[in-house]
Amino acid sequence: MSGDERRIAVEVAYAEPARQFLRALCLPSGSTVADAIAAADVERECRIDAAALEVGVWSRRATLHTTLRDGDRVELYRPLRIDPKQARRLRAQRPR
Repeated sequence: MSGDERRIAVEVAYAEPARQFLRALCLPSGSTVADAIAAADVERECRIDAAALEVGVWSRRATLHTTLRDGDRVELYRPLRIDPKQARRLRAQRPR
């Protein structure tokens, strides 16, 4: 590897109620969120369509074209089953 081929360390994270996926990667500098998702092979391992999910970097929304920096964590977000406000209302209505 020449001096021009700098590499960055990133992680790709995805979670479901029953399992978690976390993969550490070393990618070329200038890699994007899409590059990290592809390199992590999360779609095959978790049987998901990452293009249909929202993505973020360290809990901030991002796009598949977002350029990553060393130490970034790419996160794939599942859709919410219920609006958080509605969930609180339902919990408040339950008898104690």
